[in-house]
Amino acid sequence: MSKKIAVLTSGGDAPGMNACVRAVIRSGIKSGCDMYVIYDGYKGLVEGKIEQVDRNFVSDIINRGGTILRTARLPEFKEDAIQKMAVKQLSDYGIDSLIVIGGDGTYRGAAELAKKGVHTVGIPGTIDNDIASTEYTIGFDTCCNTICECVDKIRDTTTSHQRCTFIEVMGNKCGDLALYSGVAEGVEMIITPDDPIEDEKVFEKLKSLKGGKKKHSLVIVSEKIYPNIFEFVKKVTEKTGIETRAEILGHLQRGGSPTSKDRIEATRFGIAAVQAILDGESSICLGLHNGKIRRINIDEALAMKRPENHELLEAIKLVNR
Repeated sequence: MSKKIAVLTSGGDAPGMNACVRAVIRSGIKSGCDMYVIYDGYKGLVEGKIEQVDRNFVSDIINRGGTILRTARLPEFKEDAIQKMAVKQLSDYGIDSLIVIGGDGTYRGAAELAKKGVHTVGIPGTIDNDIASTEYTIGFDTCCNTICECVDKIRDTTTSHQRCTFIEVMGNKCGDLALYSGVAEGVEMIITPDDPIEDEKVFEKLKSLKGGKKKHSLVIVSEKIYPNIFEFVKKVTEKTGIETRAEILGHLQRGGSPTSKDRIEATRFGIAAVQAILDGESSICLGLHNGKIRRINIDEALAMKRPENHELLEAIKLVNR
């Protein structure tokens, strides 16, 4: 009897998810498995939005952003009764293995299903790069490149008007998007949860730049650093005398065709997830470490703390400040 494996995407969408789904479906079929997709994440699983697919289902999606499986959030999935409904839906189709693509919340759902007998494997898919058990998450590289493209355009206007611009980027509680894009763009300041800067020091830095030959400046800020960045830049203008504006890039950062890096890593993760299922693994997630994919127990992964990127933080101090 062929092994039956299903795949879903959950949480925030990320460029490269489609490439990962493609790899899961095609490698699974190549290995002799019956492959299924679940639409709308865990919500769709509970509602029975399950479909068996062939290799043609994933044709021409490797270059597409978002997720063709769609995604939805279901806070109620932490309830035991809702989880049992999900298990029954899988059982009705004869599916005993589930591959999930998403972030920590997605992993928690997979861990609960594993306790109820479903073989689960998690793949890190989030633009924020905020999963502690891996050095890299699907979607991060594309998002960084999107931010850089936007900052390049903002720089033109900032330079022309000799002003300061604060650019707020996504990342939730993780500062990697701000950190990496800020280093790539050579901005004057990067403000993240890992490396916050006191308001007075921000004002002093900008005033010192104004006093020199630098007549314009860019500052990249992680979201949630300032409750209202538009109010904060008014304060910057008042304290420094520099015309200051704010730009929030928002969900523009999520979309777009995935970069080659995201397509390649997503493909590697997808193939590795199917192999883990075939090896009899369950309640694990995959992580990238020093270029190699390794398997980690989901509960252990969720307990990990994300390490600070000391190398890039030092680079900021040496080059940008």
